[in-house]
Amino acid sequence: MQQDNLKFLSQSAEQFQHSFGDAWQKAMQSFQGMNLGQAATGPTAGTAPKISFDPEQLQTLQQQYLQDAAELWNQTLHGIPLAKDKRFSGDAWSANPMAAFSAATYLLNSRTLMGLADAAQADKKTKARIRFALEQMLAASAPSNFMALNADAQQKAIETKGESIAKGMQNLLHDIRQGHVSMTDESLFEVGKNVATTEGAVVFENELFQLIEYKPLTAKVYEKPFLLVPPCINKFYILDLQPDNSFIRYAVEQGHRTFVVSWRNPDESLANKTWDNYIEDAVIKAISVVQDVTGADDINALGFCVGGTMLGTALAVLAGRGEKPVKSATFLTSLLDFSDTGILDVFIDESFVKYREKEMGAGGLMKGQDLSSTFSFLRPNDLVWNYVVGNYLKGETPPPFDLLYWNSDSTNLPGPYYAWYLRNTYLENKLVKPGKAVTCGQKIDFRKLDLPVYIYGSREDHIVPIAGAYASTQCLPGKKRFVMGASGHIAGVINPPAKGKRSHWVSESGKFPADVNEWIDAAKEHPGSWWTDWSNWLKAQAGKQIPAPKTYGKGKYKAIEPAPGRYVLAKA
Repeated sequence: MQQDNLKFLSQSAEQFQHSFGDAWQKAMQSFQGMNLGQAATGPTAGTAPKISFDPEQLQTLQQQYLQDAAELWNQTLHGIPLAKDKRFSGDAWSANPMAAFSAATYLLNSRTLMGLADAAQADKKTKARIRFALEQMLAASAPSNFMALNADAQQKAIETKGESIAKGMQNLLHDIRQGHVSMTDESLFEVGKNVATTEGAVVFENELFQLIEYKPLTAKVYEKPFLLVPPCINKFYILDLQPDNSFIRYAVEQGHRTFVVSWRNPDESLANKTWDNYIEDAVIKAISVVQDVTGADDINALGFCVGGTMLGTALAVLAGRGEKPVKSATFLTSLLDFSDTGILDVFIDESFVKYREKEMGAGGLMKGQDLSSTFSFLRPNDLVWNYVVGNYLKGETPPPFDLLYWNSDSTNLPGPYYAWYLRNTYLENKLVKPGKAVTCGQKIDFRKLDLPVYIYGSREDHIVPIAGAYASTQCLPGKKRFVMGASGHIAGVINPPAKGKRSHWVSESGKFPADVNEWIDAAKEHPGSWWTDWSNWLKAQAGKQIPAPKTYGKGKYKAIEPAPGRYVLAKA
């Protein structure tokens, strides 16, 4: 057996340079000849960018590759090489010389090809697209993704006498029928039963949203009610997963009379709805209804992700009309200034936006599954191939996880809304340019929003980069508080204090330099959740305490049905 293994490794060594040489040549040809505009955006016309490579950098990269290859070969002669990557960390990989060698070779080639991408001489966006395309290719081609090469999956098939393969096929057929890769055991969750369970009632609805009022959990509530505007690209119950990690329940427990917008999952009847419709008939309408129900002159509001962009736009529309019904605003991982959009920028250019405008700008639906797949492939190893390997090659059932259940519960978007959003935010960044964007007949000017604001960004957010979240401090003129939390777009936000996880950073200087890194240098780290900091801030904006209401709604706004309502149950 040992002799066979050495023979295999010897043959592999001879082919080692040849295989990488082929990959190197293909990568060079691909980079030099590909139309990155088309590659990143689909069937649209584009001009191929100019890409070149510094000969000295290429030579250095090749020399480093040969050195690393020689080191790998020496490791192989003295034992089984260890691949430092969680995809290849199982005992079966380290016990199988062929599998270990293929994993180590793959990682070496991946590092070198990514080095090639870094060495490309091109504009910043082109380089980002090269890296993104290459990361997708490398993630998909990992040896762990194939039964013939995955030592862990082979070992499990032997141990289970083939049952894991049969179960994997069942999982594959199940996921084909449901239309997406299972990230959790979805059969264990039901909206309204064990997620989205905070007690409340729907007190208003129209064709775009339901407004939920939650039952007070305190004898007194603050006189200024609190409205949450979640993103319409997914469902509101990310803010109400379980009682112990529900942001909504936390707000209610702090004594706020809490209302939440629950978006309708669009079907063909909403295929012509525009950005203006969502601002006027949803966000502004929700603010008005909360005022009517509570009798409050003004309210406090929060927008999360795209909900924050919509809330900011709605407030600018109202300010243009001379109205200021919102006392304070909270923006969670939201973009108002789209100068820094992170990895999503690789998809955006004029040809892509024109294609989407032609496809659905006058009517149609942006399918929820397409949106969900796009976001998943931003982290392909963690959110795609990890589950392909576990579900199909190993025949495993993914463990129950409420956040991943929510992540799989996708929503559609009306085409005209989506097309307007792409052009006016990601492509042309008009919202932050006074008077350039027009919504509901009003020129958007954030300089008119002099209300107190609380702005939160997550340090490792790949959807709303920390610099993008922080940029709101530069365009909102009122009194500001910016807080940075640890982790990413969702985990950073859904971080209840009781669990004592993660840190947050605050600067008490009251200064907001243009560069977020200067702010970070001046900020102080505090252990645990940012929720308590936000709660203390919001209480200062909420007015005096009054007796909690005994019933839902008021006057014509009566309880229609129990929370979470039927809109959130509709599937894309």
